[in-house]
Amino acid sequence: MLEIKNITKTFNAGTVNEKVALNNLNLTLKKGDFVTVIGGNGAGKSTMLNAIAGAWKPDSGSIVVDGIDITAMPEHKRAKFLGRVFQDPMMGTAADMQIDENLALAKRRGKSRSFKWWIKAEERGEYREMLKALDLGLEERLTTKVGLLSGGQRQAITLLMASLNEPKLLLLDEHTAALDPKTAAKVLEITDRIVEKNNLTTLMITHNMKDAIAHGNRLIMMHEGHVIVDVEGEEKKSLTVEDLMHLFVKQSGEEFANDRAVLS
Repeated sequence: MLEIKNITKTFNAGTVNEKVALNNLNLTLKKGDFVTVIGGNGAGKSTMLNAIAGAWKPDSGSIVVDGIDITAMPEHKRAKFLGRVFQDPMMGTAADMQIDENLALAKRRGKSRSFKWWIKAEERGEYREMLKALDLGLEERLTTKVGLLSGGQRQAITLLMASLNEPKLLLLDEHTAALDPKTAAKVLEITDRIVEKNNLTTLMITHNMKDAIAHGNRLIMMHEGHVIVDVEGEEKKSLTVEDLMHLFVKQSGEEFANDRAVLS
């Protein structure tokens, strides 16, 4: 479903601020893979997601999604088959619009729209059932402005919006980092449910090593712009945080430089 081949990206090349963000990065995801991504500060995790999303063009290499080379494809054209949830709960929704209006916008992503669109009763019933499954009491608040909701509620709605049309690839960029532990756990529970129900191919960046181990069927660790650890299945399930720290030191020759991950 996803093939990243020899992707490189250097920011501020030729200046004192030159930074090699991605260094011949290679990664392949099968359909239905749920891959968690961990790494130290500046390892290239978010840079990789931005490359897939089309926020900028890589210096070299290629990105292929479901057999389609999207390396040079504009960001807005990729949106119809990519879903993304950002770290900031405020970024994924329109605060001044109702819950049902936000969901309707997501449902129409990639389709032609006019100024005379409306939400049919049948469609509203569909949204109500989706919200009910979240178990957050939002199914009776369809006409509530999203800006009045908590961060966790907004992030849950953003997850629904990102997965509504069953994208070829779901990108989760530390989507629980801004939430308190209890709310983060709830959003991760909802994430697991949505990914499993729709068999979505998913990349989830997290700073929490325990979450990286507990969620998904595969875990990769990045360092200096490329993958240094890639484990899945039973091997992943048996990992501990201490195992991950040891693997990082063994593969990189350095101490793990991410205080948030270590403290988590």
